[in-house]
This record gives sequence, C-alpha cells and structure tokens, in this order.
Amino acid sequence: MKLFSKVFLRILKSKNLGILQDHRNIEIGNNFKFGDFCNFIFHSELKTVRFNNKINFRNYINLLVGKQAELIIGNGVFFNNYCSINCLEKIEIGDETLFGEGVKLYDHNHQYSTNSDFTIEHQKFNTAPIKIGKNCWLGSNVTVLKGVTIGDNVIVGAGVLVYKDIPANSIVKLKQQVDIGSSNITR
Repeated sequence: MKLFSKVFLRILKSKNLGILQDHRNIEIGNNFKFGDFCNFIFHSELKTVRFNNKINFRNYINLLVGKQAELIIGNGVFFNNYCSINCLEKIEIGDETLFGEGVKLYDHNHQYSTNSDFTIEHQKFNTAPIKIGKNCWLGSNVTVLKGVTIGDNVIVGAGVLVYKDIPANSIVKLKQQVDIGSSNITR
C-alpha cells in the first residue's frame, strides 16, 4: 500500500508541475517546493504568476488565479498546511513572509444588491488588490480580504480577520476575553 501511495503522490505532483511549467505567463524561481495534495488552478488567460526563489508550499495548498489576474510571491516565502489563495485581480507577497496553517487570501467578494429582493451574484465579483509586505508572519487561520495592504515587519495573530490596512512594524492580535467561573457541579 505504501508503494501505491508514493506512486499516486508522484503522479499528482507531476501533474501540478506540468501545469506550472507549461503556462507561458508563469515564472518559477530556484528551490520551489510543494508538498502533497496541492491544488493549482490557473486560468489560461491569467496575467502573471511569479514564484521567486526558495518558496515552500507545505501540504493541501489551494491556489486559484483567474483571468487577467496577477499573483507575485517574493523570495523565501513559506506556506504551512491548508493555506488558500484566491486571486481574481492581484495579490503580492513580500520576501521572507511566513503563513501559518489555514491562512486564506481573497482579493474579491461576490457582488450583491441590498434592495428588497436581496440578491447575491454567484459569478460576479468586486475585486481589489492585496499587498503583504516583507518579513511578515500571518498566524494560523488568518483571513485577509480584498483591498488590504499589510506593511513590512508585521505579525498577525491566529484567527484574525484582516479587512483594513495594517501599517509596517505592527502586531495585530484577536482581542478575546475568556471568563472561567466556578460551578456547583460535584461528583
């Protein structure tokens, strides 16, 4: 069974590598690594995908780059397991940035109307670029929404929803309060 698993994983990896190498608008630097079960969906008319040097995608990474969209990833960027990038306009990530498990980047959202027959459009989107600076660390389960710029040297703590710009040299954390009280339960 182990031999079958290894062969199957090799086939999946070679399929993804073929997609990356065959597209004329995709540039791949040196030491590009990706783990098991990575899913790359690239529109045939994308504008640019640039993976600079020493990029490491762990396992279960999902990348979607749409028509006329740009995805630029700097040198030495690391994505932990289960990260997802959904790019319909432009996402740019600076050098030496780290992504914890489950980080999600969305440069778009669905269009909707707020009139009396509230409608959400399934195939129409509002977009705005995302820019993440150099030497940043986005902790596990961070979500970054469209139009956000994160400056250089920023730490974003686990579970934060980033919907507005974060200046350089900042630390952002989710402010929660956990109250633990005593109970009358005895056994």
